Amino acid sequence: MKINDQEMLNIVEHMIDNPYMGVIYVNAKCEILVVNETFAEILSVKTDALLGKHINEIIPDSRLPHTIKTGETNLCELCIVNNQKLISMRVPIYNNGKIVGAMSKTLFLDISTARNMMELIEPDNQSAPISSNKFFGKYCLDDIIGNNAKLCRAKSLSLQVANNNSNVLIIGESGTGKELFAHAIHNAGQRKDYPFVRINCTCIPENLLESELFGYEEGAFTGARKGGKKGKFELADRGTIFLDEIGEMPLNMQTKLLSFLQEKEFEPVGANYTIQSNARVIAATNTDLEKAVAEGRFREDLYYRLNVVSLMLPPLRDRIDDISLLTEFLIKKLNRQLLTNIEGIDIEALKLLEKYSWPGNIRELENLLERAINLALLECEKRIIPTHFPTLQNNKIESKTTLSLNEAVENLEYQLIMKTLRSNNNNKTVTARMLDIHPSVLYRKLKKYNLA
Repeated sequence: MKINDQEMLNIVEHMIDNPYMGVIYVNAKCEILVVNETFAEILSVKTDALLGKHINEIIPDSRLPHTIKTGETNLCELCIVNNQKLISMRVPIYNNGKIVGAMSKTLFLDISTARNMMELIEPDNQSAPISSNKFFGKYCLDDIIGNNAKLCRAKSLSLQVANNNSNVLIIGESGTGKELFAHAIHNAGQRKDYPFVRINCTCIPENLLESELFGYEEGAFTGARKGGKKGKFELADRGTIFLDEIGEMPLNMQTKLLSFLQEKEFEPVGANYTIQSNARVIAATNTDLEKAVAEGRFREDLYYRLNVVSLMLPPLRDRIDDISLLTEFLIKKLNRQLLTNIEGIDIEALKLLEKYSWPGNIRELENLLERAINLALLECEKRIIPTHFPTLQNNKIESKTTLSLNEAVENLEYQLIMKTLRSNNNNKTVTARMLDIHPSVLYRKLKKYNLA
């Protein structure tokens, strides 16, 4: 049965005049055109007094202007309006392909209602998957951008091994996406509804690594938490544990990890009992583990235990055909993060990126694009042009803006670290030694430049 225009209008009016849902609509100028009684009551203002007003006059922190500017859709967010906590959604409204406005709807009028709904969705069931805001896989295979043949082979292998329980060793230089692939393997398999737990073996002091991995009993050592603490292997039961930078794991911990891989059980620090865990292990490294084995820095039996499935990720210099696609994706991503509206990149600037060797890989590309976007904003440019990549233009600062001394020093430091890393095949330990700095200082600087 076909609905006529009058019936459709009545349906829309009833949808808007809903006592359980607040609705507000603004045009492209962010002026309020439609607001229902429910939303007006939340604001403690008469409906007529709201019409025609700029949304930020009524709700200073409203994100509707951002929705109109970026086209971003947010289907669930917590916001505070007139001292009331609301769970709402924001969507852009299009006409002939152009954004003409945006609408916000409150899905629940109080948090207790939301909690009640979550209890219906996730009933108390001991056999149900463990849900955690902290431990979950964030990315899937579709989030890995690129059409390069080597990358596509890595994605294909990831999909093939996602549903088995074999250990996976991901090998690749810094910034090639090792963690991204680990998340994607987890989310492509049967463990996706269970925890994804990540630990970086270089970021935790050696004397604390065992308790982080295996947990501890109350009173196990000075400063131990009352009641003890669960370790990462216990938290990852039925899910996945991702051991990043496995090549830097101390030898004594390698022995304990090998024992877990063989027996699927472990003893918390200070305990006299064992805990079983069905956690799948995915490890990653940017070092040559075969060389580390030959030098006695890595156990040979552990290497073979981890290297059941080996995933080799290509460096960006071997994926130059993906530079254009990656750049387009990253500019859109950075626009959302920085609340900017850079329209794209000039062809000559893109050629600069394609000629570069990328020792820092995709992480370095994202870092350079973020710097370029900020330079473009300073120069009121809508597109990224070659001068927005001063470090790529024969290492000369050729920007229209004058850099401060600190910025110039940072540029020099950045180039020196990249050059040394490249000469050492991205070995951070050797790089730190050659730069005459402590490895922890190098990691801080890599993090500062978004390269860690």
